[in-house]
Amino acid sequence: MSYKSYDDDSFIRTLIGDGRPLLRLVALVLIGCGAFAIFQSATGHFLPHDTAFLGMTAQQLCSIQGCRIVHFMMHDRASFGGVLIALGIMYLWIIEFPLRRGEAWAWWAFTVSGIAGFLSFLTYLGYGYLDTWHGVSTLALLPLYIWGLAKTRHLVREPRGLRTLFVRGGRMSSGHLCIFLATIGIMAAGLTIMMVGMTRVFVPQDLEYMGIDRAHIAAIHHNLIPLIAHDRAGFGGGLASCGLVMLMTVWCSRLTKSLWQALLFAGIAGFVTAIGVHPVIGYNNVTHVAPAVAGALMFFAGIVMTRSVASAAPRAASDFPAQTRPDFP
Repeated sequence: MSYKSYDDDSFIRTLIGDGRPLLRLVALVLIGCGAFAIFQSATGHFLPHDTAFLGMTAQQLCSIQGCRIVHFMMHDRASFGGVLIALGIMYLWIIEFPLRRGEAWAWWAFTVSGIAGFLSFLTYLGYGYLDTWHGVSTLALLPLYIWGLAKTRHLVREPRGLRTLFVRGGRMSSGHLCIFLATIGIMAAGLTIMMVGMTRVFVPQDLEYMGIDRAHIAAIHHNLIPLIAHDRAGFGGGLASCGLVMLMTVWCSRLTKSLWQALLFAGIAGFVTAIGVHPVIGYNNVTHVAPAVAGALMFFAGIVMTRSVASAAPRAASDFPAQTRPDFP
């Protein structure tokens, strides 16, 4: 291509490229939002619209029950932030590796998990609280997500159908199986937390930690339970979406060095925040924390067991983009 024809190309079309830059932006925004959620929870402050909805600041609520209600809310928000970072990391791996190679399962994994994630926004409304910041960010990401999927569809090679999600990507070792089972647990935990957030909001361990019953929480302010329900359902929906994309990825892809690294980083982001926040706030109920600890042990056991496999995995011709793929004998 001559310099003239290159310069005359559309600015927007050049930036969008094959559509992956749009999806990459979605992933990076998720990571940024996750980092902000962790930072905001660490400060112990509510967002402005939360304060307006509740009619009190976090500092005012902190004067009740030794600040444990606020700490409980912040532990959900910190965990949600870690999940968003993990989800963004998995999306980046899908975009940069299997989707670039035109593997249909990767496009469908991004599509299915994304739909699940966007639909989980509706769970926030179960108790009548519309989080305007979540609403604006969701509406901002949705066109980028749809546009990116539409543009990247032409990258997908045959077979292109949804059934490619059910095709096993390669041999599953014992370590690979541990990671796979852990991702099922992540998705199941997300669905459970989401349903709890949409219905009863609290489990007995939560009320025991806060030292208060549901009726007294409602008596503090009539909007307090809806605000907590929003946090719980949102965290559960994000966790379910993250578990789903990890499950599909581990099932459909062979374990490469890049995937091993992505899973490691995503696991650290998700499990460290979800488990680590509990001792920080003093919520150390064994029956509450044990499932997350068990899932983390299984996940990282699989990571350790597959480290040598991932490091030794040869790079196939399909690992390279067509324009840079080397000639193999």
